[in-house]
Amino acid sequence: MILLGFIGPQELIMILIISLFLFILPIIALVDIIRSEFTGNNKIVWVLIVIFFNIIGSILYFLMGRNQKVKN
Repeated sequence: MILLGFIGPQELIMILIISLFLFILPIIALVDIIRSEFTGNNKIVWVLIVIFFNIIGSILYFLMGRNQKVKN
């Protein structure tokens, strides 16, 4: 069975899974940023990075930004 031209059911499922991952990753990053304490204006900077550069900003936050949190 052919759906949407040459896209089959397996491809459609993969597209949906990848799209869901790309939609949820920035939301998880934003929630983590808002719940955490940072020094100075780092919180605002990270929120702006994740909002304007969704996927790349989220990946950068998880690689570099989590180390900038204030330890309790």
